[in-house]
Amino acid sequence: MPIQCSTGCHKNAVLKRPKTGDALCKDCFFWVFEEEVHHTITAAKLFTPDDYVAIAASGGKDSTVLAYIMKLLNDRYNYGLKLVLLSVDEGITGYRDDSLETVKRNEQQYSIPLKIVSYDELYGWTMDRIVEQIGLKNNCTFCGVFRRQALDRGATLLKVDKIVTGHNADDIAETVIMNILRGDIARLQRCTAIVTASEGTIPRSKPFKYTYEKEIVMYAYFKKLDYFSTECIYSPNAYRGYARAFLKDLEKIRSTSIIDVIHSGECFSVRDGVKLPTQGICEQCGHVSSQPVCKACVLLEGLNKGKPRLGLGKTSKIREHLKRNDENLEGVVASDADTHKINIPKTINIKQLDF
Repeated sequence: MPIQCSTGCHKNAVLKRPKTGDALCKDCFFWVFEEEVHHTITAAKLFTPDDYVAIAASGGKDSTVLAYIMKLLNDRYNYGLKLVLLSVDEGITGYRDDSLETVKRNEQQYSIPLKIVSYDELYGWTMDRIVEQIGLKNNCTFCGVFRRQALDRGATLLKVDKIVTGHNADDIAETVIMNILRGDIARLQRCTAIVTASEGTIPRSKPFKYTYEKEIVMYAYFKKLDYFSTECIYSPNAYRGYARAFLKDLEKIRSTSIIDVIHSGECFSVRDGVKLPTQGICEQCGHVSSQPVCKACVLLEGLNKGKPRLGLGKTSKIREHLKRNDENLEGVVASDADTHKINIPKTINIKQLDF
């Protein structure tokens, strides 16, 4: 026997909300979903009129629904925002090139202009080439670091005021668990923030902070939105995948686990005396960093020197290795110039150097 909508509209329900357990018809689900996102935006005061806002668009379900919702709410409630889609092309053949075609269709469907920045033009590397060098074990480290900075660089080129991302409640709960398991106090303190920004950077916000991934999927399905659903071909062993599996197991036992984990993360505090990294400016690229040289520059330097795994350790130790190698190389060249006893080849294979 059909179940009636919990709102009393006398229509048959089409789904049961995982967050509340309410049975809703399609129209009531649309309204509740949109109003909850609107409440999140207004309660946190994410925007002010005339803001120029970049929507991080990958073509996946989260960013596609985010673009649709931002356009809808901006028109419905007169936010007064100027919207633009911002995509990052990591250079993954058979995955990102296909998903970007979806983003280009979204550009036409939602009448929102699109800007694409690529790893190749920003760093001189694509993820396909990086994976050839590093393999599948640590490639997500490179991609995550480069993508975060690429999004900032693209936003700077566009001169936007704000960036919005499609991170949902499941993503944030997974991040809390990952940071606990890694003992990363600095990230644990800020990973549940709905807005993240350091001095001199463009603020990023998460309108889907309290929105379940299941509901985003159902919204996209019932609205028949055009999105790309294939998972990244290079992330089968990503650490986040294990945190996600753990969270899903918890959810089977306790349906509110996702929101519970987020609320727990929001209540974490760091005791007095615990030293946390302070944000500064990278001396090489000028982007925000907690180290003299940012992680992106360190990873890139390792790639360019033919030692890609070098960038996977602690930044301070990596810099010592690179500095010592440069000094050794200079010493060898100087010795040859002074004594003429050492034959230095014109082309030095950096892979043969001892780091």
